[in-house]
Amino acid sequence: MKGIILAGGSGTRLFPATKGISKQLLPIYDKPLFFYPLSVLMLAGIRDILLITTLEDQSNFKRFLGDGSDFGINIDYIIQPSPDGLAQAFILGKDFIGDEEVCLILGDNIYYGNELVKLLNSGVSSASEDNKATIFGYYVDDPERYGVIEFDSYGKVASIQEKPTKAKSNYAVTGLYFYPNNVLEKAAKVKPSNRGELEITTLNNMYLEEGSLNVEIMGRGFTWLDTGTPESMLEASTFVEAIEKRQGLKVACLEEVAYEMGYISKSHLLHLAKKIGNQNYNQYLNQLAKQRHEK
Repeated sequence: MKGIILAGGSGTRLFPATKGISKQLLPIYDKPLFFYPLSVLMLAGIRDILLITTLEDQSNFKRFLGDGSDFGINIDYIIQPSPDGLAQAFILGKDFIGDEEVCLILGDNIYYGNELVKLLNSGVSSASEDNKATIFGYYVDDPERYGVIEFDSYGKVASIQEKPTKAKSNYAVTGLYFYPNNVLEKAAKVKPSNRGELEITTLNNMYLEEGSLNVEIMGRGFTWLDTGTPESMLEASTFVEAIEKRQGLKVACLEEVAYEMGYISKSHLLHLAKKIGNQNYNQYLNQLAKQRHEK
């Protein structure tokens, strides 16, 4: 399976912080925002990843990741000429995806939970083995900001509405999507909405209508943060800070994820640790290597 991180856009809701830098490069506590969705793809077992960025910001992303080899993954880059909707990612990434399944994650979304890997594996197997798409629903107080899942009287998904004036439920569609390869064919058929965008809700409704859409509800054991405003950026930083200080574990530490997933060796982990000037981060990676030796 291939992975795509959509990290384009202008971040107008975060202006003036985003006047000179992509919002996905802004820090969430101790690391750039886009590290969080990247870690999700890595935890899903995805090692071939396409990063869709603006022309102005692409070089900055490359400075962070290069070709991905430090983390045992492969990173490709492509420019988004203009932000024309989430479904545009599959048109831009058609050659990258080739004949494989694909997972799309938005570059400003954060996911956390003890059962997250299990949920991710379910999305992977659904796309690769059952030829079905998988989206994730999350209860929110302000569903009108998102794609909203409508349920019928039997609790089954009836439709998905894009930013409805009056939402028919409080379950928002999060920015994480798993698709079989036929998403390329379907994305090519999506027409611009009244907002002039290629809506991913249109794409999801195509799968729903043919009975090939799984909707997984993220319950109380999961946290989903959409960091599109200054307030939500601050809330996300506070959340990550609390987790890391309370547990002594890092969230979205790419070196740790790569090591635990078997993408890099212990010697490579120690090599990465030596290159890091931050003493606390260095000590954390060295302790990871020591713990694995003691197991």
